[in-house]
Amino acid sequence: MDKYDEDLFEEAELTGISQFPDHEELTITRVERLLKGRVARYRIEFGMHSITVLEDVMIKYRLMRGNTFVKKDLEEIVVADERQQTYVQSLRYLEFKPRTRHELSQRLRQKQFAPPLIEEVLDRLEQESLIDDEAFAKEWTRQRMEGQRKGKLWIRQELRQKGIANDLIAEALETVSGDTEFETALTAGRKKWNQVKGDISEKKRKTLPFLMRRGFPMDMVRRVVNCLIEETESKDPDDDDALLWD
Repeated sequence: MDKYDEDLFEEAELTGISQFPDHEELTITRVERLLKGRVARYRIEFGMHSITVLEDVMIKYRLMRGNTFVKKDLEEIVVADERQQTYVQSLRYLEFKPRTRHELSQRLRQKQFAPPLIEEVLDRLEQESLIDDEAFAKEWTRQRMEGQRKGKLWIRQELRQKGIANDLIAEALETVSGDTEFETALTAGRKKWNQVKGDISEKKRKTLPFLMRRGFPMDMVRRVVNCLIEETESKDPDDDDALLWD
């Protein structure tokens, strides 16, 4: 086991292997499949000592009855097993929905996987394109703009909370033109405007903060409200409360 794996071994605090004798050959006396859990694990017995590993690790290292190892070999195997556990758990999280690197890291830390292994696995997932913060940011922006009628300010804050780098956030938001954001604000504002009962003054009073809370900038919100006032005026020219903003 090299220095890097030694550090991982210490980080993982895998104390069970420390009970194995240091300078003896250890022969596998029994291999038992453990039934609990979604992923197959096996107990590998060396007489009175034992370790448990994932099936992939058991196959890779040929942990079969009668094969012989020394403690140093088993330390390497234990680290490899935790590395694979970290990877498998990551895939489980990604089954449900895409996640950012930061989100996945937080989840794995909650499961108390070793931080060095987490970073190693996240690098692997990026290489395999199973996590991609750039693509995530662009798709999140599109969905929030089109489906949730949110403004760029709201979307920027959400992406920051998900740990997306500022340059990737800026790149994602640049995919949305000012006209597109305005049309989104107008659609959301019109729906709210029509839901508000009362005169134009009341509609203005409730629609403006509604759009601000959804992450649209103040100048855009004013333009939207002016458009809605003009639409209302065209339907009811006798309404004296229709005051436009400059």
